[in-house]
Amino acid sequence: MIEVGDKIPDVQIMTSGPTPVKTGALFSSGKIVLFGVPGAFTPTCSDYHLPGFVIRGEEFKAKGVDAVYCISVNDAFVMDAWGRDQEVGDSVGMLADGNGDFTRALGLTMDGSGFGLGTRSKRYAMVIENGVVTALAVEPGGGLEVSSAEAILNIL
Repeated sequence: MIEVGDKIPDVQIMTSGPTPVKTGALFSSGKIVLFGVPGAFTPTCSDYHLPGFVIRGEEFKAKGVDAVYCISVNDAFVMDAWGRDQEVGDSVGMLADGNGDFTRALGLTMDGSGFGLGTRSKRYAMVIENGVVTALAVEPGGGLEVSSAEAILNIL
């Protein structure tokens, strides 16, 4: 599993469009908050995790964060639709790890097959500075405690 001090792996993911982008380039400069969710449109992700980051977008900027991104093992069309549904605007960039390559490279996969979800991402949030992880919070269970927007703001 990725750890504080590690460089972000360079893997192709998708932004809306869909447009391919390499994570090494996307996260290479500035201070970035990246949070991963098990799935778009799922209850905890839609009701709490993503909205917390959207609502607190200005607070992240005030703490010197250049960009906030949400990533999930969903395709770019789903992530784009979820972003529109959640009215993220410019506060959170929506990223698609459709094949789970980035999630696997991070060592943060979750087996959601018992819920009919297949391989997904664990719920987490991290701070990346100039391509290096400086803070990492991975949820130990199904809750939303250490990776919430509030928890990450407290780390910053």
